[in-house]
Parts: sequence; structure tokens; C-alpha cells
Amino acid sequence: MTAIITVIHIGAAILMGDKQKSLPLVRSVGDSKRSTLPTRSGGEGRRAARKRRVSGWGEEDGLSGELMSPPTPDPSPPLARSQVHAGCVNLPAMLAGGGEPGSDTRRDTISATSSAALYRLMAWLSPAYPVGAFSYSSGIEWAVEAGDISDAATLSDWLAVMMRAGAGFCDAVLFVHAHRAASSADDNSLRDIAELAAAFASSKERHLETTAQGRAFAEATRAAWPCEALDRLKDIWDGPLAYPVAVGVAAAGHGIGGATALHAFLHAVVANWISAGVRLVPLGQTDGQRVLAAMEPVVIATVQRALAASLDDLGSAAFRADLASMRHETQYTRLFRS
Repeated sequence: MTAIITVIHIGAAILMGDKQKSLPLVRSVGDSKRSTLPTRSGGEGRRAARKRRVSGWGEEDGLSGELMSPPTPDPSPPLARSQVHAGCVNLPAMLAGGGEPGSDTRRDTISATSSAALYRLMAWLSPAYPVGAFSYSSGIEWAVEAGDISDAATLSDWLAVMMRAGAGFCDAVLFVHAHRAASSADDNSLRDIAELAAAFASSKERHLETTAQGRAFAEATRAAWPCEALDRLKDIWDGPLAYPVAVGVAAAGHGIGGATALHAFLHAVVANWISAGVRLVPLGQTDGQRVLAAMEPVVIATVQRALAASLDDLGSAAFRADLASMRHETQYTRLFRS
């Protein structure tokens, strides 16, 4: 009864334009707690009260749905488009060749050529592309079994070595030189690179991993995204085809820049390694994303080194990772092919 009388009092005060500084408001029928809110006179007071009742902003004392004042609007003007993009990399502009971080990003456009390049890279290097990447762990399965990898931190350390000084760097160098040879239509050099890449595997399973994916990538891409460079590669080299060579030649055949394509390729490689680690340790999906984020500067640095490297710079110093790939061949229980 007390609550009903109080609500009637509030309504009467609002209708009469009560100019008191505050009024007791009952949060809900039967609730004795009270709060005081400023009131306004006349029609302005009625509109404000109605807005508070409809909006139901905020919570207080752990109770939801209470009558609260809406938050004060931010008086600052909205950010300009250039301010919103500050500090962000304008990827389409970079793909088009003219957009470094910090450049004018108000023209949010991308050329048809760059759009096609981005679309194709995302398709070719997606986990859905039919190369069977999900079935290979590059020796990570043995490293987990042996205790070398037991959590997100040890996985990140292991992958950083593989990328800087192991299979990641070697694949990057082979990718760069295959791309350059295909771009310049240098068939002799391309044949030599394809042969070297097929012979440069550190173990039987590593050879299977790179050549099975290379063959599958070439077949799928010739069928769906044909280009002259892939046809020429098939004519000049009929041996086992390494994965980085196949992707590098396809990128060159479709006019995609070597540096851009290599970034995308190494991202796909490291993402597949992380996927294997997440399943094997096991790790949560968020931990997997943390490892992927931590690998970003490692991938960027590897790309820069590979672009400046010669074929004489090929070599691995990731001995434990190479041994893991060899030991995996005789591992008793296995989920992965490598």
C-alpha cells in the first residue's frame, strides 16, 4: 500500500510541474529502497521521466531493470575517417603497391587486379583448399609426445625456431626463387629449383608432406584457377613437386607480387602448425590465437630474409625439429602423417 501511494505521489508531482529538487522514486512495487533523481518542470519533466521509464538504463546495487538516468552523451565530435584508421595497415592499398601504414586511407578503394590477387590468395591458402594440410604436423606430434611441447609458450618457442631456422625459412627461400623464375619465364632455373626443393627434405615424412601438398595444390589450381605458368611447370618438371614451388609458380602466373604471396603462404604454414599443436597438447582456441599473434613478427622477419637470400643460403639449424620429423616415422601412436 505504501508503494502504491508513493507512485501516485510521483505522478501527481510530475503532472503539476513540481519544482522540488528531488523526489523519492520507488524501484519496484514492494521494494522499500529509494533513490533520488533530479526532476524537471512541465512538459520537459514528463518527457524525461518517460524516457527514463522506457530506457531503463544501467544497474545499481546489483538490481537490474531499475529506473536510472541515461548516460551523458559524449560532447566530443565524431572521429574523422582518417583518425579511425590511424595505426591500422591499409591492406588493399598495400596490395595495390601504394599504401604503407600511415598513408592517406580516406580513399577506401582497391583495384580490380588487387581484389583478384587478395581473393585468390585467401582461397588457395585457406584450410578448406584441398591439399590435405590438416593431416600433417611437421614433427610436432612427436615433440608433444616427447614433452618438448607442453603448453602455449613451448609451442610458440618451437615454431619460432622452425620458422626462423628450419623448414619455414627453407620453404620461403624456395618460394621466392620459384616465383622469380616463373615471373621471368626462366624454365631452366625453374626446373633446377623444383628439383632442389624435392631433394631438400630433411626426412621421409617431410618429403611426403611437401610433395603431396604440392601435387594436390597444382592439380586443384590448374582445374579451378588455370594459368600458363602452372602448365609450363608441368611440362618442364615431371618429378615430385614441393608445396612452396607450386604456390610460388601459381602466384607468379596470376600476377601476384612475390612478397605479398609469401606473407600469405607463411601465415598458412604457421597456422597449420598451430592447429596441430592445439589438437595435440591440447590447447584452447584462444591460446592458439595468442601463439599466432606472437608469430607475426617472426613471419615478417622470415619474409624479409628470404627475399634477400640466395639458394646458397638454404639450410636448417632446427636440429631438434628435424629429428622430431624422423622420429615420428616410428612413433607408436600417431594422428598425423608427419
